[in-house]
Amino acid sequence: MHRRQFLKTSAAICAVSPVFSDSLLHAQETTDLAVVKNGEPAALVRNAVDALGGMSRFVNKNDVVVLKPNISWDRVPPQAATTNPESVAEVVKMCLESGASKVIIFDNTLNEPRRCYKRSGIQAAAEAAGADVQHVHERKFKRVAFPEGKLIRNWEVYDELLEADTLINMPAAKHHSISGVSLGMKNLMGVLGGVRGKIHRQFDTKLVDINTLVRPKLTILDAYRMLLRNGPSGGNPADVALTRTVVAGTDPVAVDSYGVTLFGLDPLKTGFLVEASARQLGQNRLDKLNIRTIALNS
Repeated sequence: MHRRQFLKTSAAICAVSPVFSDSLLHAQETTDLAVVKNGEPAALVRNAVDALGGMSRFVNKNDVVVLKPNISWDRVPPQAATTNPESVAEVVKMCLESGASKVIIFDNTLNEPRRCYKRSGIQAAAEAAGADVQHVHERKFKRVAFPEGKLIRNWEVYDELLEADTLINMPAAKHHSISGVSLGMKNLMGVLGGVRGKIHRQFDTKLVDINTLVRPKLTILDAYRMLLRNGPSGGNPADVALTRTVVAGTDPVAVDSYGVTLFGLDPLKTGFLVEASARQLGQNRLDKLNIRTIALNS
């Protein structure tokens, strides 16, 4: 897939790209969640992905993979505002073990990028594991159509994602002052440019609009530490709980639906999940999900 082809017609890309794919196809996929508890970051993510069939299910030989963690804040790992760097590094290793030609990591951060990349620990850990960690450049955002968007009809999306073979979403589990929580669907705002503050108006609908087009093959929710209050940036260690959990699945709505329960919320009453379910983007009823829970006891 080439950039020129994408920009010619977003609808055509939706039909052929593994990153941007038709929502009907995703609605037909088997819903499956792996929940792994009581382990350290690397073991949690590896066991979660293995429980889903292994990384080779999601990454083919010579794939260019975009791995999208949350790097948005100038915070250190114990503050739980960003994805755990050990978890990110382990996923990089698994992608390369499965034959990926490149694993690209980036985030359109909200605090100063260099400090975010350094203080989160993600740049050093991911590069040591073999990833290509990139800073975002404004000139690389391309305006594309969102054919299934209700309120977002077009927006700027980062070029590296448009060119990738595979998208893996790797959010941190944390409180958010507008949506209640920041999980996988929210994390995909980090691939967008433009004035993202506009998305916060009628947020539930616009968040789902983004997810009609940007569709990861795999979502790995990092809940090793959870930011329970004062999100999404946090800062106070007293707001953080050590929960030593990872949730992974192919259905982003299902992953987030389980994720909200970690905060004591009901996915059937959470606005963006209700909206996503109504548009048949995924399953928000936990009783309909095939959930495998693994306790590592380590």
